Amino acid sequence: MAVDDRGITRDATGDRADGRKLIIQIPCLNEEEQLPATLAELPRHVPGFDVVEWLVIDDGSTDRTVEVARECGVDHIVSLPYNRGLATAFTTGLDAALRAGADVIVNTDADNQYDAACIPDLVAPVVADEADMAVGERPIESIQTFSFVKKRLQRLGSWTVRLFSRTEVRDAASGFRAFSRTAALKVQLNGRYSYTMETLIQAGWENLRVATVPVQVNGETRPSRLVRSMPRYVFHSAQTILRSFVLYKPFRFFFVLGALPFLLSTILVVRWFALTWFGDSSGSRVPSLVAAAVLMLMAFQLWIFGVIADLMSVNRRILSELRFAERLRNLSGPEADDGPATRTATATEMSSRAPRS
Repeated sequence: MAVDDRGITRDATGDRADGRKLIIQIPCLNEEEQLPATLAELPRHVPGFDVVEWLVIDDGSTDRTVEVARECGVDHIVSLPYNRGLATAFTTGLDAALRAGADVIVNTDADNQYDAACIPDLVAPVVADEADMAVGERPIESIQTFSFVKKRLQRLGSWTVRLFSRTEVRDAASGFRAFSRTAALKVQLNGRYSYTMETLIQAGWENLRVATVPVQVNGETRPSRLVRSMPRYVFHSAQTILRSFVLYKPFRFFFVLGALPFLLSTILVVRWFALTWFGDSSGSRVPSLVAAAVLMLMAFQLWIFGVIADLMSVNRRILSELRFAERLRNLSGPEADDGPATRTATATEMSSRAPRS
């Protein structure tokens, strides 16, 4: 037996030793009422896989979510000691799925928003090695529970993410996604609110292949817990996009930021020369020159910050590669086996395993 560069155990012929595995993960927070219906729709057989398993991430639930998951036959249960947010639950699930030997990981919501019958289509590009990540594109315009404003904001947000990530994803807010083992190993989040947009921007930064797959949705079973109010959702989404842009494209960010004071300074300087050449002596032009000098200094300072941040991003990339190699090495060790088919990690275990957002 040998472990390849993706952490997969293969036999002497090069085939996977334990069969190709798909794990469907569901982050949960107090979902005892919705979880049974969601699990009832999940497949146990998907073309291209020998094994299909389910994973529930209990994000500090105070109801019977864990008990219901066990009763419904969930294969893996990971419990966080307290509510740490959707982003942390998502990355914790990826880590647990990798340790359980997943070749492909599908993430879906506990409220049964996404049609589980679309999972074979969603994983198809990843199975065919045509993509490292596949994102389910919902029929936004035909979803009746989405208001006109929400639909327009969804389109605007997706366009912004496409611009920053250089991907072609048309539904950036969709949480219905499939990840290859390599893509899952590379995911690391810095925000706490959500994972949808940041993972796409990171995918573009990591040169991962991202595919869009049309999917269907079910009727609304409960109000969204992520979008509690539209202004709050817009604020957090804009914050995530801006932070990701600064992290992954620092030189471009500071160059654009410095271009504004540079342009204003140039206009003031041109104005000063024009007034001087035409002999207009109606008033002092010293304040304009002072303002132009201050603005020009601001522009150059921002550009210097951009150069420094860009150099730091090189270090960030090196750290990212080291983290990828470390996770790969950890998965090839004895802990790669997740143990019993159904288990709940203790608070102590999860405090050491859970990725920091």
